[in-house]
Amino acid sequence: MVRNFLRQFRAEAPAVFTLAWPLVLAEIGWMAMGIVDTIMVGHMRNSAEAIGGVSLGSVIFYTAATFGGSLLYSLDTKVSHSFGAGDLEDGHHSLLNGLYILVPLTPALMLFIWYAGRLLPNMGVDPGVLAQTLPFLQAMNWSTPPLLLYFAFRRYLQAVDVVKPVMFALISANIVNAVGDWVLIYGHWGSPAFGVAGSGWSTCLARIYMAAVLLVAVIRQHRGQKMPLFQPPYRPDLERIFELLRIGFPAATQVFFEIGVFAAVTALIAKFDAASVAAHQIALNCAAFTYMVPLGISSAAAVRVGQGIGRGDPAGAGRAGWTAVAMGAFFMSCAAVVLVLAPHLIVRVFTPDPQVMRIGVNLLFVAAAFQLFDGLQTVATGALRGAGETRIPMFSSFVAYWVIGLPLGVYLGFSRHFGALGLWAALAISLMVIGTALVFAWRLKVREITDRRAPSRGFSFSRAKG
Repeated sequence: MVRNFLRQFRAEAPAVFTLAWPLVLAEIGWMAMGIVDTIMVGHMRNSAEAIGGVSLGSVIFYTAATFGGSLLYSLDTKVSHSFGAGDLEDGHHSLLNGLYILVPLTPALMLFIWYAGRLLPNMGVDPGVLAQTLPFLQAMNWSTPPLLLYFAFRRYLQAVDVVKPVMFALISANIVNAVGDWVLIYGHWGSPAFGVAGSGWSTCLARIYMAAVLLVAVIRQHRGQKMPLFQPPYRPDLERIFELLRIGFPAATQVFFEIGVFAAVTALIAKFDAASVAAHQIALNCAAFTYMVPLGISSAAAVRVGQGIGRGDPAGAGRAGWTAVAMGAFFMSCAAVVLVLAPHLIVRVFTPDPQVMRIGVNLLFVAAAFQLFDGLQTVATGALRGAGETRIPMFSSFVAYWVIGLPLGVYLGFSRHFGALGLWAALAISLMVIGTALVFAWRLKVREITDRRAPSRGFSFSRAKG
């Protein structure tokens, strides 16, 4: 059994790796923007309040914007199935109708972000943190339209195996963002010093650039196929839109549950003190940075599984999913070791504040404990999405985060007086539950798709594990 697993892993790993590594670098580039923003504002006067403002504002913004972008995860499924079946025109049709979804979605999300900012003064947030959060959030809100366009173009491109433009867009956008931070936060090159708000405006400019780069990549990809970008009929296809939403809404809801619980935890930690908020933001940045690697592998898993199903090769789809899960688990195990061995060094990169250092080191130890399970749940979610299954991850996230994790975190953080550490410990338990549940769900899904159609060739991991 082990020998067969290794043989099939070696056979599938190059294909998964070829697709995954540009997406991993793209995800790291995405995360690097937030880290650079945090470091840049961390050298302002009252760095703890500045970091806290970026933390709270970012969590509110990403809770809404990432929910909207995650609705387009359905393009991973539909376009990869079309591409695997050789029906490129159908993939183009899915992209067009994905863009139609954005027309009402974009203003709705911007209104939600604006209203959430208006509610903050009534939530007992530290006044110094609040003063930094509101102008940052206002600037970030204007990046919603280009960010959603970027999401749509990215999902389409990676589903048709065009991933290097995605990597280029994110890496080069970091240069745009870093220069913009330097100019707009501190007032260089004749610009006014916008402070923390300058970080939000810089991110907005970087996202306009990202969307433009991927639009060019989509146009070039269509020209290479000698096909028009879109073909008539151009009117919205309500049936296709409904199908995209049927797959995408549970995926977006799952992301909302996940990001939402971290938003709730951030708001709860903001009730303690600025040092706790700053330490939480630093630890969250580090955990999110390592998460970018399995997230990129997850996207590759969704595409490879979807293409396998589209070409009528369920056994190949199973191999692709299990290979991706193994790759994600290996990386996150290594990341856990780094977090355990160098927590002081990591926190010191962000701030020299001794109180933030003390809290941040403890939070990084908790982050190390959930790395493996975070990797497992992330890649398994992508593999399930490639097979069209998005409801199980949604229900798992709801139960683990909102039924188990958040109530336990409130108890440990406030009733037992563990503070930020108690809330993070509860999140770790939630991730352990989700990771275990989704690996088991993927095992059942592989068995289902291989039983539905006899494997055309190769070795089925579901049989080996059964």
